[in-house]
Amino acid sequence: MTRGQEKIAWARAHMPVLAEVGRELKESRVLTGLRVAISVHLEAKTAVLALTLHEAGAELSVTGSNPLSTQDDVAAALAAAGPAVHARRGAGEAEYREHLRRVLEIKPQLVLDDGGDLTALLHGECEQAGESLIGICEETTTGVLRLRELAQAGKLRWPALAVNDARMKYLFDNRYGTGQSTWDAIMRATNLLITGKRVVIAGYGWCGRGIALRARGLGAKVTVCEVDPVRAAEALLEGFPVAPLAEAIREADFLITATGCRDVVRWEHLLAAKDGLVLANAGHFDVEIDVRDLRERAKGRRARENVEEFSLPGGKRIYLLAAGRLVNLVAGDGHPVEIMDLSFALQALSLAWLARKGAGLSPGVYPVPGAVDERVARLFLRSRGVRIDSLTPAQRRYLGREAADRG
Repeated sequence: MTRGQEKIAWARAHMPVLAEVGRELKESRVLTGLRVAISVHLEAKTAVLALTLHEAGAELSVTGSNPLSTQDDVAAALAAAGPAVHARRGAGEAEYREHLRRVLEIKPQLVLDDGGDLTALLHGECEQAGESLIGICEETTTGVLRLRELAQAGKLRWPALAVNDARMKYLFDNRYGTGQSTWDAIMRATNLLITGKRVVIAGYGWCGRGIALRARGLGAKVTVCEVDPVRAAEALLEGFPVAPLAEAIREADFLITATGCRDVVRWEHLLAAKDGLVLANAGHFDVEIDVRDLRERAKGRRARENVEEFSLPGGKRIYLLAAGRLVNLVAGDGHPVEIMDLSFALQALSLAWLARKGAGLSPGVYPVPGAVDERVARLFLRSRGVRIDSLTPAQRRYLGREAADRG
């Protein structure tokens, strides 16, 4: 067994929910013969998702959604198992874009996107590749934002499911997954102590709050920076000091961005930072920290794997992790396996739902059906040996719920 196969086998052994969904998809044959284009962070857990769809009869073409998150040993193992794979760790921008284009050469009927790059190409230079497309499933906050921008502009051409907005996604993947995997990657990259350090989290959405909770659990002193007054109020009442970034950065030992927005950390912020600040980004794209401006203004050098040291005026040093890209996948293995079991079960069931229903939908961004969300939750509880109560008929009538709870 190769190293990539070992990684995939380990992940698969800890993904019981997706395994059950895979059995259902095989029996229903709903994906049999359908062409599916996939852009994901190509590592062991996503390989299990791809293999599940492949074994259910889908014809796959797969690429990575970030040029630094692909694990080559996993990509090779996945390709050896049957799906077409176009990805390489460290691919330059031109090669990365070419991989995306090659994936779309199958003229997909379904798209599983992570960040919206395939979707963008289908609405641009690869428009002809979408002639048979039924619909799109989008995994991330960033990708859903891009879909909604297309829809608001009247340009979205197909129905798309916002998988990121499903409760079994954001309550678990975004919060618990991002929280653990971000700190796992930071500690792998730096080998520095977290306890007693001052940590600043920019952004208090579900990802940011997960990072903040894990930082507090590690003994850090955490400050939150926000532009949304409601989220800032949440952070404050959950016990975190809240301050503008320009103030908070002055005492920060670690600064982590999780906003989904661009230019969050700029040169003027870095000039106010103290010596030794460690910078990391937990957002999908490498735009939250203005890395381009930093490279133009400061001299950088490799300090260790996934760590760059930059010398600022006055002799201060700051350390940038993972080139400002998604730190948990560049410097780590991404979210815990059991968390992605839930997210990928949602993705697989969402693709199946689109295969059945998508042709009858108008272009637009749709929520994951509640029955799909609940199905994943019930499968998860069953896998943990947990039983719950059900509503009585009188309670269902009182709440206006017609469908009986099952499981």
